[in-house]
Amino acid sequence: MKIVTDLPAFQGDLCVFRIDEIPANATSAKPDGDVYIVAHSETGHHHVIERPKAEVFEAADDAFVAYVRSLGDAKIEHKRAFDTHETIMLPAGNYEIRRQRESAPEGFRRAAD
Repeated sequence: MKIVTDLPAFQGDLCVFRIDEIPANATSAKPDGDVYIVAHSETGHHHVIERPKAEVFEAADDAFVAYVRSLGDAKIEHKRAFDTHETIMLPAGNYEIRRQRESAPEGFRRAAD
């Protein structure tokens, strides 16, 4: 398990690093049941954070950025039974998540592995 400290952590299509505060114009993300999906997968093995342990926000002006307020030891988990990415532990604090982008006919879109 990786723990985000002062260095960024990576999980598949995600780069996670600690920030001082979440921007005031960020909007609350909609949970999917008991989790927030921070990166979608075309095959259903999403990258998720448990809802009771964190709050997730979307950047107001960038579809490739999300923010997390960990309420204490939140985890980003890769939901696949095999060949998974290592879990990332987020101690209490604020984080920025950068999502990988891929080229598309309309410009760029979020990568979905």
